[in-house]
Amino acid sequence: MRKEDLRIVFMGTPEIAVASLEAILENGYQVVGVITAPDKPAGRGRKIRFSEVKQFALEKNLHLLQPENLKDPAFIDSLAALKPDVQVVVAFRMLPKAVWALPPHGTFNLHASLLPDYRGAAPINWAVINGETRTGVTTFFLDEEIDTGKIIASKETEIYPEDTAGSLHDRLKVTGAELVVETLNKILEGNVETKSQDLLISGHRPLKKAPKIFREDCRIDWNKPSHEIANLIRGLNPVPGAFTELSAGNEELFMMKIFEAEAIIEKHTFEPGKLLTDNKKYISISTIDGFISVKNMQAAGKKRMNTEDFLRGYDFSSAPESH
Repeated sequence: MRKEDLRIVFMGTPEIAVASLEAILENGYQVVGVITAPDKPAGRGRKIRFSEVKQFALEKNLHLLQPENLKDPAFIDSLAALKPDVQVVVAFRMLPKAVWALPPHGTFNLHASLLPDYRGAAPINWAVINGETRTGVTTFFLDEEIDTGKIIASKETEIYPEDTAGSLHDRLKVTGAELVVETLNKILEGNVETKSQDLLISGHRPLKKAPKIFREDCRIDWNKPSHEIANLIRGLNPVPGAFTELSAGNEELFMMKIFEAEAIIEKHTFEPGKLLTDNKKYISISTIDGFISVKNMQAAGKKRMNTEDFLRGYDFSSAPESH
């Protein structure tokens, strides 16, 4: 079978999926359909917003489906009518068996971790939050459980000390797109050799997980070590952002997100959460083993700014500790 004869249905929604879809097309494969999330209102104006994948599919004049319900018989009939040989999933919803079992060559997913570790919705964030020094991308065939299917291939990459979730995301979307094409090549050539994830789970070591991130996961706990707090800040940059509550010298607290910070290990006598500043150039907040030096932040309703710009608008001269 030639590349252009392999009928591919692609499923994805956010930006990270666009890189894979684009790579599939650039490598001469035929995409007979694109499945993405329904349009939804977004922003203060609640204007209807297309997903990044939909925008790209429209630009390339690709056949597009946006089902509300993936179990809807009408959708499944429409999907079957496309006669896919294989389906590629990148950052999409959980699929029912009637969908993922449809094509003869299976449905494979691109996951942004080295499976079986970091199964779940936020593998990039949690890898940085947990201070990992390496991660990668994995392709695997879908089965009944989430992120547990047989592994087809993987690519490893380093996590640098200065990486944020955003910078790692941008590298992994490129690496992931390369792996998607390599996986399609294996399927086309008929030389796919899969590995069971169960065989990769060594000894009694618990698997590292990557669950969905909720608001309380983003609250900074100043009783933790400085390096853990710095990793949390990196792992939630640019979204959803690590936050704390501060006072600008009066009784009213306001929320502040911190996007860039440096961990400083240094003995001190302050209680964790004590804010220190010269009101001109620096803001530091004490932890159990040192300080977090804040470099870039955002107050509620304001734009992101560096420390010096931030201090021009806020007076911390009589500020109590952070909370």
